[in-house]
Amino acid sequence: MNDWHRIFDQNVLVPPHPQRARQPLRESTAFQCVLKWLDGPLIKQGVLEVLSEVGCHLRVSLFDVTYRHFFGRTLKTTVRPAEQLSRQPSRIVFNEPLYFHTSLNHPNIVAVVEVVTEGRKRDGTLQALSCGFGILRIFSSKPESPTSASQDKRLRLYRGTPRALLHPRLQDPIEQNKHLTLIESCSLQYTLRPHPLLEPAFHLLPENLLVSGLQQIPGLLPAHGETGDALRKPRLQKSVTWYLDDLFFTLYPSLEKFEEELLELLISDHFQEGASPQDGGTLEILERRLCVGVHNGLGFVQRPQVVVLLPEMEVALTRSASFSRKVGSSSKASSGNQALVLRSRLRLPEMVRHPAFAIVFQLEYVFNSPSGVDGNAASLTSLSSLACMHLVRWAIWNPVLEASSGRVTLPLQGGIQPNPSHRLVYKVPPASMSSEEVKQVESGTVQFQYSLSPEGLLDTSTGHDSGPKAEQRPSRKPSTSPSSPPVPLPQALTTPQDSPVGPGLSLSQLAASPQPQAQRRSATRSSSQRLGSEPSLAQAQELPLQGRISHLEADLSQTSSVLAMSVAEQLRELPFTPVHAPVIVGAQTRSSGSKPSRASLVLLQSSGFPEILDANKQPAEAVNPADPVKFSPQKEESDCLQSNEIVLQFLAFSRVSQGRWGLPWPKTVRFTFQFYRFPPTTTPRLQLVELDGTGKTSLGPLSHLLVLIEKDGSYDAGSPGFQLKYLVDPGFLKPGEQRWFTHYLAVQTLQIDVWDGDSLLLVGSAAVQMKHLLRQGRPAVQVSHELEVVATEYEQDTMVVSGDVTGFGSVKPIGVHTVVKGRLHLTLANVAVKNVVQAQKLADVDSELAALLFTHTQQGHKGPRGAGREGDAVRRRKLERMRSVRLQESGAELGGPRTSVAAQQSVRAQHMRDLQVIAAYRERTKAESITSALSLSITTWHTLYATLGTAEFFEFALRNPHNMQHTVTIEMDNPELSLILDSQEWRYFKEAANLHTPVEEDMFHLQGGLAPQLFLRPRETAHIPFKYQTFSVGQPASSQVSAELRSEKGADAESPLKSSTMPTKHAKVLFRASGGKPIAVLCLTVEPQPHVVDQVFRFYHPELTFLKKAIRLPPWHTLPGAPVGRPGEDPPIHVRCSDPNVVCETQDVGPGEPRDVFLKVASGPSPESKDFFVTIYADRWLATPIQIWQVHLHSLQRVDVSCVTGQRTRLSLVLRGTQAVRNVRAFTSHPQELTTDPKGVFVLPPHGVQDLHVSVRPCRAGSRFVHLNLVDVDYHQLVASWLVCLSCRTPLISKAFEITLAAGDGKGANKRITYTNPYPSRRTYHLHSDHPELLQFKEDSFQVAGGETYTIGLRFAPSQRAGEEEVLIYINDHEDKNEETFCVKVVYQ
Repeated sequence: MNDWHRIFDQNVLVPPHPQRARQPLRESTAFQCVLKWLDGPLIKQGVLEVLSEVGCHLRVSLFDVTYRHFFGRTLKTTVRPAEQLSRQPSRIVFNEPLYFHTSLNHPNIVAVVEVVTEGRKRDGTLQALSCGFGILRIFSSKPESPTSASQDKRLRLYRGTPRALLHPRLQDPIEQNKHLTLIESCSLQYTLRPHPLLEPAFHLLPENLLVSGLQQIPGLLPAHGETGDALRKPRLQKSVTWYLDDLFFTLYPSLEKFEEELLELLISDHFQEGASPQDGGTLEILERRLCVGVHNGLGFVQRPQVVVLLPEMEVALTRSASFSRKVGSSSKASSGNQALVLRSRLRLPEMVRHPAFAIVFQLEYVFNSPSGVDGNAASLTSLSSLACMHLVRWAIWNPVLEASSGRVTLPLQGGIQPNPSHRLVYKVPPASMSSEEVKQVESGTVQFQYSLSPEGLLDTSTGHDSGPKAEQRPSRKPSTSPSSPPVPLPQALTTPQDSPVGPGLSLSQLAASPQPQAQRRSATRSSSQRLGSEPSLAQAQELPLQGRISHLEADLSQTSSVLAMSVAEQLRELPFTPVHAPVIVGAQTRSSGSKPSRASLVLLQSSGFPEILDANKQPAEAVNPADPVKFSPQKEESDCLQSNEIVLQFLAFSRVSQGRWGLPWPKTVRFTFQFYRFPPTTTPRLQLVELDGTGKTSLGPLSHLLVLIEKDGSYDAGSPGFQLKYLVDPGFLKPGEQRWFTHYLAVQTLQIDVWDGDSLLLVGSAAVQMKHLLRQGRPAVQVSHELEVVATEYEQDTMVVSGDVTGFGSVKPIGVHTVVKGRLHLTLANVAVKNVVQAQKLADVDSELAALLFTHTQQGHKGPRGAGREGDAVRRRKLERMRSVRLQESGAELGGPRTSVAAQQSVRAQHMRDLQVIAAYRERTKAESITSALSLSITTWHTLYATLGTAEFFEFALRNPHNMQHTVTIEMDNPELSLILDSQEWRYFKEAANLHTPVEEDMFHLQGGLAPQLFLRPRETAHIPFKYQTFSVGQPASSQVSAELRSEKGADAESPLKSSTMPTKHAKVLFRASGGKPIAVLCLTVEPQPHVVDQVFRFYHPELTFLKKAIRLPPWHTLPGAPVGRPGEDPPIHVRCSDPNVVCETQDVGPGEPRDVFLKVASGPSPESKDFFVTIYADRWLATPIQIWQVHLHSLQRVDVSCVTGQRTRLSLVLRGTQAVRNVRAFTSHPQELTTDPKGVFVLPPHGVQDLHVSVRPCRAGSRFVHLNLVDVDYHQLVASWLVCLSCRTPLISKAFEITLAAGDGKGANKRITYTNPYPSRRTYHLHSDHPELLQFKEDSFQVAGGETYTIGLRFAPSQRAGEEEVLIYINDHEDKNEETFCVKVVYQ
């Protein structure tokens, strides 16, 4: 007995997390892990000096990463001397094998290995220090794991203690968490492999128990040889069959009083759980049952047998008189103290002659569960499913090894002391008696006879096993021993007794119900409570039918499916990074802004722009755009003035220096943008009016004002600026949308595109933050910005593979050039508007009054819809009454009385018909109305405010309203609404939403393409996790005509005050019970909200081709100059696109490497465009996007031109007329390099064909794009558009010169060079230069006779800074073809 207690106390197991019990049972897998040696200086020298007898050992524990839960038992290896760590190289050799088996086949089930140093302090006490720990992965998501992990591996060690794994910030994958610090040059060598030889010994080792190969396991023979590893090839001891007869229990003080007190305490607990007093009388004892099993100190060897006990008097009435006298004489009890008797023999074939093997008796009482708190009695059909059970007493007997037969009397135990089933047990009487003899029997006794011979003392048949065979778990294989045959396969129903008296099965075995809610709650109380309760599912996982009411639900459709292997072998893909597209960086194309300079403010103040006033006609408060914004959402919500009038004032557009090639400055501009959920706005054309006195070439802080152009083409320079207003009031906003609008202003950036009003070419884009529009309780605020208008030019796709690091957090784009085209002066304002309550006319709200006031003209009547029809009927009836009254009063006509009587009869008949119609209508709609009313009682409505790409998480509390269990099927009608099936994803969203409801593992049952199913117990409430996420915006990125193609009339007619109603979406979720009837309905109303756009990309691409681009993300938390491949903290990047026809992806790269987002888009026919959004995530669950990009793809006709710099190349384009005559003109983005003929406005006849002659003379070598638009000058519409792709090369240089000039003196230089005509005839030559700002010719053309020499005069412009520049001089013939090219190197000193 002492051996059993010692082993039992040393091997108490912590069960797995309760949620793991919901997972389907899997076959248990055995493992062998050999801990070989430990390398590295783990122990500091100071520890070796302070402690003596220093040793080192390892502690291994099982850990559930999902639930942050340690389980099983911590294994401690043998202690090794630690002096070896002071040597070089330091190594401690363990070579200790450990074994375990588990059915929790999940990648998040790991083993945690802790390195512990122990030694004695100066006072002699033992002190242990943790030196680090490692995480050993047992399972993997790869199909070949863990069988492929048989080779030696190194386990990395981390600083600290394994208790750090319980911190909530350590999420999976733990090894990549930034809070863990790796110990350099320290590791543990180990091997991990499956160990199928351990399967015959599964019945001796509980699941999840870590045991050392050097440990002696009860039931196994010692190992052969000197290794002492008994588990490497386990050998089972020979088993012995024991027989138990004449078994009966006596309880203190008597069976009747014991059970009476037990019922009273149960009813009292039931009242404390909230039940009504009327329900207590229904509680009764259904059966008394005994669980008998063999225990080896580690666990039950086989599942305990379950038999039914009966009171002695009931047995005496059904058995013979001799048996009654035998029981009465053996019990030596009076008639008032009857015992519980077993009517049959028990056979225990799994017994082994070992000091640790013992027989465990457990006495359990099964009660009928009282009805719920509502007092409703259970139906007759569900009565058996409402049973609950409690363990009241237990006992243990350790047989003497040499004994063969005899009689035993054992004391029963109870209370809070540990027991083999790890359950709470009914209380024991108070220890008030001092006599040891009395203490042995005060909790009750069990008496029986035992024998090794199958010849029993009772008249019972021995041909069959007298005890019920407990079926094996499906996950375990039948255990075999040398002396016992294999255990048969599980049977659905077996007879537990061979006696003709009594039930064939225990009632608690037939019960298929969980423990009642009241008893489940009592399980969380203190262990010293009077009554025990059911164990958790995880605690009963080892013994599914022992000590609990289990579900007898068998899956009869489990078939093994074997996947067919493909005959042809797949080619293995090599790592490859596509270089088909240039890499561009999103941060490079962003417009920057600043506050206007003081000189600009002076000019703006004196230009006569309209002043922005608040509701009290006072100037709005000016805010400095450079000041930080202190934003308080509570202050915005508490503002009594909830109406906001957003004002945009376009004031001026200033020109900046364009470098060597100053592009033509537009004469008119227009702006396109979209504010909040208002429709996209295109402003009318605005004239650029030069300020007086600034000069034509002025590039000062403010050069051109914006003036609105009237429809007749004129403009008034005296009223500059263009103003737009957007009214956002409670009538415009939906309920709850005010907070979203405030958030929009706080984080959104308004993207403004600037277009040339004449050529319809994009000038550039600007971006302005709107956070300064937050009033924070002020009546009005305004802020003035000076924004850079930036144009982005993309070169043709070339084979480029890398970019240059230019500064912190940015990479120089490849094939991308950004040019600042100008500065936009813009004023934003937010003015609070007082809400005006307007009274409604009574006629608009009262239909009867509307009928009385009804006139034949119906002027001004705008009553509610339907009021007119109702008013017509009321009006007709009243006119009939008035007509009858007038006829009665006049009395002039002879037929007056007859007419009035007929009128009354007609009215009466009409009333009767109306009543019949009403009755028929009510009868027809009665069933529908009742069904609708019942449906409303189980329907829940909820409103979601969703934005693009953001996952909206919520939980629905689903309650089973019935007293019986249900398998609930969840049906959803919206693909954007989904269930969260992964527990890790569920836990991630709960932590983000700060919810504290429980998380369950494997909550839903999925089968093929069917709807998910959920199991609900009676009256149980489960929290169902939902996620709503949309990646579409309105129309799913359909091809649409671009913004610049709109006519001016359409833009003028479009009012920005008209709201763009984003379509409201709906989703419905049906929760159907087993019979198909719904038990709950969830109706969702989804209100789409505007999303933040962090970056806008606009690409021009040839029509009907694929655009392939790669956008490079800026480095994540990476310092400049960091070595390539250094481990960083780059998060995993995921991308999604709003257009399903766009291929959008990113690839995993090494740490520290740049990340690219690849796009592949099919362009449509010219001149269409595609608009879509790209969302970028840094979390694996795609919860909240960190970046949202808007991409515009314009499809243009492509023209490829191969040319030489400085030489003119000519080509022709075909123009096709439209249905009407148009006055058109050709515009180009690079007029210095590309010209057209005809130059000005010309007529394009309807349905005609005409040639447009194009001349190209590039100024620099390389590949680039030039845009060519054909515009209707009357309606400002785009007729045709081309993308001219230039591929330019440099001509051969025939002569080279060098000249030195003084820098900064403001003086140029005149030089001369000579040119000889190589032809015999007279020729005309033209001169050109690639730097016209540095070099000018005395004559642009000259004539020279054959063979003669001509002197060319050159004028070099001064330079303000030192440097070198190479200037090319092109000498072309009369056809503008290059004859010779000279190179002049100009050195400024």
